[in-house]
Amino acid sequence: MELDRQQLEAALKIGRQHAYLPFRLHIFESVTSTNQILWELVEQGVEPGCVAIATQQTAGRGQWGRQWISPVGGLYLSVFLAPQIAASNSYQLTFASVWGIANQLRKCGVDVAIKWPNDLVIDKRKLGGILTETKVNQETITQAVIGVGINWANPVPETGINLETWQASRKTRPISSLEMLAAKILLGIESGIQSLWQEGVNILLTHYLELLANVGDRVYVNDLAGTIVGVTPTGELHVRMDTSKSITSTVPDIYLLPGTISLGYSKNQVTSEAFPKL
Repeated sequence: MELDRQQLEAALKIGRQHAYLPFRLHIFESVTSTNQILWELVEQGVEPGCVAIATQQTAGRGQWGRQWISPVGGLYLSVFLAPQIAASNSYQLTFASVWGIANQLRKCGVDVAIKWPNDLVIDKRKLGGILTETKVNQETITQAVIGVGINWANPVPETGINLETWQASRKTRPISSLEMLAAKILLGIESGIQSLWQEGVNILLTHYLELLANVGDRVYVNDLAGTIVGVTPTGELHVRMDTSKSITSTVPDIYLLPGTISLGYSKNQVTSEAFPKL
């Protein structure tokens, strides 16, 4: 199962007046990891905008070193960027990409939301996720690869959902082909990164929060209850603790860094071994 290059290139042209990223497509049927393949292409001298796409990964990578199960029938792609931003702002690339993709899919009629920090969800079930990998020189990100995995027609666990099953349940098919899906994902990354560069992180964060599914969720941090109220401009999850059992009596808000906690799909529970930032 491999994408049709001509159909994908045609889908990329629809509604695209200005090419912000000059997509150069490298299409595969199966790879170890599209991120890994793209980094190998970067070593060979490809330019920003280069894309690796496959419908199966045998060694997919997820956030924080986790394995990403990538069976046949999914969509797996990676895009190379040269952002030249501070290393501490790497989360901005993830936020921009996940928001841009969600926004593109919603324009087509797919009811996608964002799960902090990097997942795409439908009805609180995982549709896909983003993995951003970077190379840093003198505290500046000089190279970045944005990896995306989307469930299209592949089998998924109980906590996941694939797009074809969701479309069948709605008796509608806003995304008519895998090539159209790939185009929407690429255009979403392009629009998200463009928004970040042109409008800045504060505007981007406003867009991101509008689609954040976690707002209002009840969570637990070190066995204390709180409510998710948003995300900070530096990418941290903002949780308002119950005042009756707050960690401090005067500051009921805490801020949790990506990677230090996990918002699961089976239970709305945050766990953190380290004490969170106040």
